[in-house]
Formats: sequence, C-alpha cells, structure tokens
Amino acid sequence: MVTIHAPQYNDNLINIVAYILKNYPNKKDLSKARVTKMVYLVDWRAAFDLGSQATDIQWYFDNYGPFVYTINDMVEEMSIFEKIRTNNFYGSDKTIYKLVDQDYIINLSDELIKIIDTVIEKTKNMSWTNFINFIYSTYPIVTSNRYTHLNLVEKAQQYKIELEKEAIN
Repeated sequence: MVTIHAPQYNDNLINIVAYILKNYPNKKDLSKARVTKMVYLVDWRAAFDLGSQATDIQWYFDNYGPFVYTINDMVEEMSIFEKIRTNNFYGSDKTIYKLVDQDYIINLSDELIKIIDTVIEKTKNMSWTNFINFIYSTYPIVTSNRYTHLNLVEKAQQYKIELEKEAIN
C-alpha cells in the first residue's frame, strides 16, 4: 500500500483522478481530454450538491470547453500515473491515462465518491461526440463566454435560482 502526497497538487485532485482511472469501465476511453472533462463534471456536480468544488482548479473555457493543464501536468509528474501514447479512430495522436499503482490508497469522502460514481455512470456509455455534447450542455458552459474562467460555485448558485424559478412557473 502506497500513499503519496504531492504538495503542488490538491489531494482531492490526485484521488479523484486515481478513482476515475481505477473505476471507469472503458479504460481505452480515458484520454487526456475525457479525464480532464470528467474532473470538470465532478467539480461542477460538487459545486451544485455541496456548495464547493471538489478540487481547487480554476477552470477555463477555451475552444474545447472546460480546460486546464493542471491534470496533465500532475499525471506526467506523479509516478502512480502513466501516459500512454496511441492513436484515435482517425489516426490522430491520443494520450490515454492509466493508474499504474493499483495499491494506491484512494482517500475521498463518501459524498465525493457518490458524485464521481454518478459522473462515471452517466458518461461511461457515451461516444466521444455525445460526451462533448453533454459537456457543452452544462450550465456553466451554456451561460459563459469562451476564454473566461468558470466560477462553478457561482454558476451553481445561479442555476439553483433558475431551477427554483422554473419550478414556480
């Protein structure tokens, strides 16, 4: 059993990525882009359900949706993870993330595990196109401009108000 603390990365982030890599059923789908966006979904759901993000990531809405370099940097720097270079269906380069250390002790609250399990369950059978469409349908993306940071807690509060208004009407 190995535990690792990397001070430059939030422990929740390390554990969330490890949990996704260990529990996501379709390992070949765990590309750099999909894992990054799954962490975004976990943060979004945590912001909505718990009132705070699960990680300390400052999400940025760029050309390809919510994005940060933090996750890729962490996977590259930490020995419990591995990056595998391969090709996608069209022959373009693709990077798959893998949890190398299967004995890594994942330390997450029950509420975060429930959120991650929900994200995995919701996305596990989605094609890449459906997955991206799902990401682009989330409230923070629909209501934000490209090239801006996403305040997920603020967006969650706004979304709850919208949902309350709809329930009244």
